[in-house]
Amino acid sequence: MSYFKIGVPAQLPVVIVGHVDHGKSTLIGRLLHDSDSLPEGRIEAVREMCQRRSMPFEWAFLMDAFQAERDQGITIDTTQIQFRTPKRPYLIIDAPGHQEFLKNMITGATNATAALLVIDAEEGVREQTRRHATLLGLLGVCQLAVVVNKLDRIAFDRLRFAQVADDVRGYLGELGLAPSAVIPASARGGDNVSSASENTPWYEGPTVLEALDSFTARPQADEQSLRLPIQDVYKFDERRLIAGRIESGHLSIGDELVFAPDDKRARIASIESWNVPLPQVTAKAGESIALTLDQQIFVERGAIAYAPDSPPLVARRIRARLFWLAREPLEETRKLTLKIGTGQHPVTVTTIRSVLDFENLESRPSPRAAHNEIAEVILESERPLFIDAHNDNPATGRGVLVADYDVVGGCVILGEVEPAAELYAVAHQVDVDARAIALGHRGGVIWLTGLSGAGKSTLAIDLEVRLFSRNIHAFVLDGDNLRKHLSSDLGFAPEDRTENIRRTAEAARLFAEAGMVAVVALISPLRDDRDRARTIVGKEFHEVHVRADLETCEARDPKGLYARVRSGRIANFTGIDSPYEPPHAPELVIDTEAMSVTACQEALAAYVESAVTL
Repeated sequence: MSYFKIGVPAQLPVVIVGHVDHGKSTLIGRLLHDSDSLPEGRIEAVREMCQRRSMPFEWAFLMDAFQAERDQGITIDTTQIQFRTPKRPYLIIDAPGHQEFLKNMITGATNATAALLVIDAEEGVREQTRRHATLLGLLGVCQLAVVVNKLDRIAFDRLRFAQVADDVRGYLGELGLAPSAVIPASARGGDNVSSASENTPWYEGPTVLEALDSFTARPQADEQSLRLPIQDVYKFDERRLIAGRIESGHLSIGDELVFAPDDKRARIASIESWNVPLPQVTAKAGESIALTLDQQIFVERGAIAYAPDSPPLVARRIRARLFWLAREPLEETRKLTLKIGTGQHPVTVTTIRSVLDFENLESRPSPRAAHNEIAEVILESERPLFIDAHNDNPATGRGVLVADYDVVGGCVILGEVEPAAELYAVAHQVDVDARAIALGHRGGVIWLTGLSGAGKSTLAIDLEVRLFSRNIHAFVLDGDNLRKHLSSDLGFAPEDRTENIRRTAEAARLFAEAGMVAVVALISPLRDDRDRARTIVGKEFHEVHVRADLETCEARDPKGLYARVRSGRIANFTGIDSPYEPPHAPELVIDTEAMSVTACQEALAAYVESAVTL
């Protein structure tokens, strides 16, 4: 007797996204009605509810399960609805449009194979339209159609539709996305939803239902490498049934399977599906099945089965592109849980390589990713990950990030960290405490920041002499010296300045670990760059703001730089045409404008001595 059965075309998961109040839930309600997929009496129940609340009938109320959604007119949770056309069954995922509920949209889109992007014909492409479109590209949902909705409100104006269509095609093109159709529609009136509308005689493209039927269930998914995440293991009639959904590839009775992460192997004895008396011989991507094996092996939820000749990528350090949803910014060293398929993997964000600017779609260096920003990161797992790069296999190449049982991001896997970057730190036999005892003081990094001419180099050189005279091992890392040697290959573009500060911080950290006091004199104008330096160095980082206003620094002009700036020979100079961001909470402020040189030197030396003396 068999307990599991599919036996029908694979269900196609489609996520419907768009800006708040552009009509997503209304469109779904109309789709359900026009495909005869509504339970008996459902419309009547909604009509009665609307009458009781003195509200007009809304197709969206068929979807919006929560009273809060009805009261506010927005979709809060991700609602999943099933319906079918003569071609196949669908799982429609109604994702929230409001910015506050993007995490729910992430959850929905992660499971989708295709998407409908809904745009209000009056409002056109809005902020959340752009965010949702970018997110679809991020998660690898490349099959999509655009529905330009509410055309009834603009009297089915052909020119306005064409303008919106051009705008959305242009933006999607910048993301590398090409919609299969841009459909003029009125979900409320049913125009071009299931049948061609008389109100748009100028439109010859597909209806919404026809666009859905044009999507492929899993683009050649059954021809890809086998990936079967294990959902659960059941025991019936003394048999162990290993259940899960085939995400890609196909399998047959007699095939050998490998179960990661334990590398256990067995052959398929039977393939079973729900409610069919006869067992299956084969199964393919999109089918939910249960297997019995030719030998008893221990397999649990979260494992993944694959064919011996097509193993997944095995790596502890991976590159990923993520969409950050949490209110607090994402910073390096953050610990998260990566969920892919049925697996849950503890990971650490070791590096934030760049953050995408939504305005111009260009990446910029940054040590953190803020709420609703997209970042490229390196994730390090406690255990080996069995995954795929998204370009190789989308089914196992994307997932969600979780912190404290809350979804905080979605991501796609870009690949393994390059072998050349797969480096492991050497464990020193002499630890930091032993060095401190031997030297008589702790190591540290004294980071002097301030405008050019504020006095950083003067203070740094004097501090080195004072500390050395007191048997405290110190060394100055001056900005000009570093530029001449360590960073001679860098220019003065923003990304080059960021890299120069990163290199300096890494070098200073080594000095501190060796037990020395590294004195860094560097303008380092941006807080983000200094914060990254603090993260690199750790608790031994001491930020000192050498403060003096622009007028004072320009009057001093020890290197003649300000004069050259004023004459037009230097551009993008900090404090004049390039910003300087003073520290918010430095460990020490030395006001060289208000204090004498000697007083500044003594104050700095006293602070450093107290900080590093045992």
